[in-house]
Amino acid sequence: MTSTHTTRGPEARPSIGELVATLSDKLSQLIRDEIRLAKAEMAEKAKHAAIGVGLFVGAALLGFFALAVLITTAILGLANAVPAWLAALIVGLVLLIIAAVLALLGKKAVSQGVPPVPERATEGVKRDVDAIKEGLSS
Repeated sequence: MTSTHTTRGPEARPSIGELVATLSDKLSQLIRDEIRLAKAEMAEKAKHAAIGVGLFVGAALLGFFALAVLITTAILGLANAVPAWLAALIVGLVLLIIAAVLALLGKKAVSQGVPPVPERATEGVKRDVDAIKEGLSS
C-alpha cells in the first residue's frame, strides 16, 4: 500500500508557507507584547506624574498662604507709619498694579501663540507634497 501523504523526518526543512505562518504568529505575539509593555510603562509614568502634580498643588497652596502672610506683614509694617486703613489701601493698590502688569504681559504672550497652528510644520508638509507630486509627474 503506497501512501500519497509524505511525512517529514526531523531533518526536513519547513516550507515557505509554514515559515510565513510562523513569522506571522511570532510577529503578532511580538506586537502584542510590545503593546502590553507600553501600556504598563505608561501606567507607571502616569502614576509618577500624578504624584508629582499632587505635590505641586500642595506647594502652590502653601505658597499662596505664605504670600497672604507676607502681604499682611507688609500692611502691618506700613501701619506703623500711616493709619491701618491707608496701609491696607496702599498695599492693595500696589498688588493691583502688579496684577495689571502681569495681565498685560500674559495677553501679549497669548497673542503671540494664536492661532495655535504649527505654521513651519504645515509649510514643510506642503513642500513634501509638492515634491512628491513633482516626482510623480516627471
